[in-house]
Amino acid sequence: MSADAVREETDIVVVGGGGSGLTAAIFARREGARVILLEKHTELRGSTGLSIGSITATNTPHQRRAGIVDDPQAHFEDMGKFAAKFAGETAAAADNEELRRILVENVPASVEWLMSLGVTFYGPMPEPPHRQPRMHNVLPNSRAYIYFVGREARRVGVDARVNATVERLLVENGRVVGVAARIDGRPHELRARRAVILATGDYSSSPDLKRRFNPAVAEVDGVNTTNVGDGHRFGEELGAEVKFGEVVYGPNLRFMPPAKPSALLRLPPHRLLTGAMRMALEKLPTWSLRPFILSFVTTYLSPEPSLFREGAILVNKRGERFADELDRPNYALAEQPDKVGYIVFDDEVARKFAKWPYFISTAPGVAYAYLQDYKRTRPDLYHRGGSIEELAASMGVPAQALARAVTTRDTAAGGPPSVGKGPFHALGPVKSWIILTDGGLTVNRDHQVTRGDGQAIPGLYAVGSVGQGGLLLEGHGHHLAWAFTSGRLAGMHAARAGQAFHQV
Repeated sequence: MSADAVREETDIVVVGGGGSGLTAAIFARREGARVILLEKHTELRGSTGLSIGSITATNTPHQRRAGIVDDPQAHFEDMGKFAAKFAGETAAAADNEELRRILVENVPASVEWLMSLGVTFYGPMPEPPHRQPRMHNVLPNSRAYIYFVGREARRVGVDARVNATVERLLVENGRVVGVAARIDGRPHELRARRAVILATGDYSSSPDLKRRFNPAVAEVDGVNTTNVGDGHRFGEELGAEVKFGEVVYGPNLRFMPPAKPSALLRLPPHRLLTGAMRMALEKLPTWSLRPFILSFVTTYLSPEPSLFREGAILVNKRGERFADELDRPNYALAEQPDKVGYIVFDDEVARKFAKWPYFISTAPGVAYAYLQDYKRTRPDLYHRGGSIEELAASMGVPAQALARAVTTRDTAAGGPPSVGKGPFHALGPVKSWIILTDGGLTVNRDHQVTRGDGQAIPGLYAVGSVGQGGLLLEGHGHHLAWAFTSGRLAGMHAARAGQAFHQV
């Protein structure tokens, strides 16, 4: 540490300002600990603020209001079915059932705590193989979590700082005693009398860690650009292991967010707004609410592969077709200029994807988004031309290359139909993303980071994705459930255990 470093002392340092980190800081503060939270981004957000926003839980007010009889044991059993279905029987057999038990038994309290802060949920929604509807969707979108949890952090006195990058852990006699960081570019040494809590997210934006655990996705970008595996590196340097590093959510094709959020997206998630949305969703026909609800959610949506099966093609920003659309185009897109592409199709496909059962994307709140929904709510993504030349001009790609891509479409027997007559349509830009990586540091039931021999590393805790500890979170709503639940519990454990240590 340089001689001009700022030196401070506190009880607990939390590294990461997403949902899990903010929650850990709040609950540590409620136990009487002084807390400094460090977030490398320019704002508090994390992956929580970029998520779809669902939380899966049982025994919630929403289930009771709907007359649903459910319990954590059934949730525990159904999570095992998800693990086997999506991660495979081998991975499911190695799932951390102790942490799964902690999640299902404690997530109902996490939902009620969030509601007490002002978060509004709509649901519960079904998602097989869950035997009961358990998925609770946040209104109006996932920014509401950071809005309300961040407000609560300020209220209880958490000292949250942004533009704060932690460079290493401070360790003395085998115990983690603080962090070395740069805050607004200036070196700091923050001593933590009780504990350091890692809440640094996953490593979806670390090419090195992706290359190490799942080389096929090494060059695919992560949705959250700040998730570069800092906490994983800190833990491994002290002997912790990463479990399920190979499990990756993606790559998925997702539409690019708008350059400038709409006025609706900038609205604060006030109870009057979200309460009115929930009541409308429960009482009014879905069709009457589509334009309003989709204004909040089309930022996050993914195109369905059925578009390509019906004849759409994928081209890059040079207008070139570069892959077989039915054979993992999401991997090939990462190798194209700026890693972006456009989905091009004719008017027959356009008319088909205007009604059930052909939809462009699944969409929270209204179930499905069709082509006309994108035309209305995301005109920046929708392109149309009476000819290929007009379409190319709208897309901003070379007309000759696009014409060549359309006319040379492989029309082998058994393959998808070729792009036919105009008018022509396109959606994009679209990009291939890693949504999440599931590998987390080994932790015990108190969320202490453990070494390979199972011994806890004194003074070090991990929550959220970095503290997943070999727990598989397949299915919607489990990652956020773990973020808030592990944050609540770890904050309390760290404050109490650290206080006992400090008093010795």
